[in-house]
Amino acid sequence: MVTKLTIEYDGGAFAGWACQPGKRTVQGELERALRTVLGERALDGRRLALRVAGRTDRGVHAWAQVASYRHEVVDPRRLNGLLDDDVAVLDAEPAEQTFDARSDATSRTYCYRVLARQTRSALERGRALWWPGRLDREVLAECAGGLVGRHDFTAFTPSETEHTRFRCDVMRAEWRLERDMLEFWIQADMFVRHMNRVLVGTMLEVAGGRRTVEDFTRLLVGEPRSAAGRTAPPHGLALAGVSYERRRADSA
Repeated sequence: MVTKLTIEYDGGAFAGWACQPGKRTVQGELERALRTVLGERALDGRRLALRVAGRTDRGVHAWAQVASYRHEVVDPRRLNGLLDDDVAVLDAEPAEQTFDARSDATSRTYCYRVLARQTRSALERGRALWWPGRLDREVLAECAGGLVGRHDFTAFTPSETEHTRFRCDVMRAEWRLERDMLEFWIQADMFVRHMNRVLVGTMLEVAGGRRTVEDFTRLLVGEPRSAAGRTAPPHGLALAGVSYERRRADSA
């Protein structure tokens, strides 16, 4: 049996999703809770390994992360009773025997939040990047519009990387405004490491008058990392959702 989990977490106190020796990770906490609920006898010596749709970095949040494992469905309330308050299982449901949360995902959606005002917020601390400087919102919209389509994002990922593919198909990219909160929403078939944070950091430089929209557009043809802007901090970023639409369509 394969189980699909939907999870949310505050990434502030985690060293990212993936297990790391001696560090607190989302995967480590969830696998510990699952082993406790299922029991070692039920596992029969097998390692319980979660497959995840998006391996979020240190400090990045998730509103609807998806993971899967090969074992029976457990009650989310039992898991949440064993987890700290900064991570919660929202749903657990049976999936097809071949389902894999990572390889079956057809797109992922992220949201980066920017608080654009002169005064900081006590409530958005750790949830949004505070930006009191100059910000041309029309320019931000132009930059986002230029992202839609298939582009080479080499400029938006660290030079030393495990990635071998840098071309991503962006289905949607836009900035939304809600009072003083700007939200950058992006949906793509895949993302390279730090891509969203470097995109935001570079777009903020454009919106602040330090670069032009044309400079930003030229980065989408495989320029080196040094050509792009700073990496925005992780606390403004959240994995907002994962799509498996193509899989459902093929099965219909």
